[in-house]
Amino acid sequence: MELVSSNLRLIVMDNFLEFGDKVDKHLKLMRGIDDDKFSFIVPTTLPRFASGEAKAVIEESIRAKDVYILSDVTNYSCTYTMHGFINHKSPDDHYQDIKRVISAMNGAAESVKVIMPFLYESRQHKRKGRESQDCSLMLHELEYLGVKGILTCDAHDPGVRNALHSCSFDNIYLTHSILEQIIENENLDFDNLIVVAPDTGASDRAEYYANILGSNIGQFTKRRDYTKIVNGKNPIIAHEYIGTDVKDKSVIVVDDMISSGQSMLDVAERLKNLGAKEIILIASFALFSDGDKSIDLFQNAYKNNTFDKLYTTNLSYVPLETKNLEWFNEVDCSEHITKIIDSLNNHHSISSLLNGKEKILKKVYSAKTKKAL
Repeated sequence: MELVSSNLRLIVMDNFLEFGDKVDKHLKLMRGIDDDKFSFIVPTTLPRFASGEAKAVIEESIRAKDVYILSDVTNYSCTYTMHGFINHKSPDDHYQDIKRVISAMNGAAESVKVIMPFLYESRQHKRKGRESQDCSLMLHELEYLGVKGILTCDAHDPGVRNALHSCSFDNIYLTHSILEQIIENENLDFDNLIVVAPDTGASDRAEYYANILGSNIGQFTKRRDYTKIVNGKNPIIAHEYIGTDVKDKSVIVVDDMISSGQSMLDVAERLKNLGAKEIILIASFALFSDGDKSIDLFQNAYKNNTFDKLYTTNLSYVPLETKNLEWFNEVDCSEHITKIIDSLNNHHSISSLLNGKEKILKKVYSAKTKKAL
């Protein structure tokens, strides 16, 4: 079968190889390509000199192609050698590699779009005093380098798009993909369900989940010690709960990301103390930024019945051994991202793919009706 559009190409960075392979397979299936030797992925290498300096090499022509760069800037498992030392790549390293790849194209591509599910420096999205404005700077740089579109997921602050002038910015909401899997996997008690925001910053997200599920809502506020700074933040003294009584209720706690995880687990423990029957944690990105310490926190909390399940996506790196733990549930978003790439390449609207509210409402209604019967 002939390609619907033969100019589509993927450049999958070394931090997103497994996800990129899934996207490639979905694309071939969607376009009826039954050829094991064919791939939309352009072979690309990122060699390093012994000094730590790097370059990008694109190993086939991308002239007049519609190119999509896929990158997970949170993947700390990628390493390189510098002066005999093994270094793990930071988000800064991954972002520099994206710029190197764009530079290696030398302007030959017809169009370049960057798919960066976790937006680089998204938490440094606004300036307070004498601070750098890293996220805006990154967006400016990519626009200057000729990138025509940037796609991200559940951006910490979607308003950062205002930094761009001639480059499109699309924020993909993962709510519906996550809820779809939870509804399939869990026997939710819709009549006794409450959605809780772990802090004021997650309140809009929690309200949206509650609206979809037709449930009540609650929220925690954080009391911080503003006399101290620990790991760049004012430490939390306590979480105070406001909202519907959670006693004997099933509770869903939603946030955009889990960093160290301590805050999320503090909220879960507080909810258990308030009498919650079941607690499901949801985060679009599970970073576990304290490494094994973060994983151990969740493992111990699970053993102590502090929470029941954690749902997150495969859009940020999580070690395989963590994925195999009983409480960890990964939502595969590769088909969703593939549909967006396919639509953009064929110049179709992606509005329904960015959201998808109608589809999940039908799922919720069906689940509620089935349970009523």
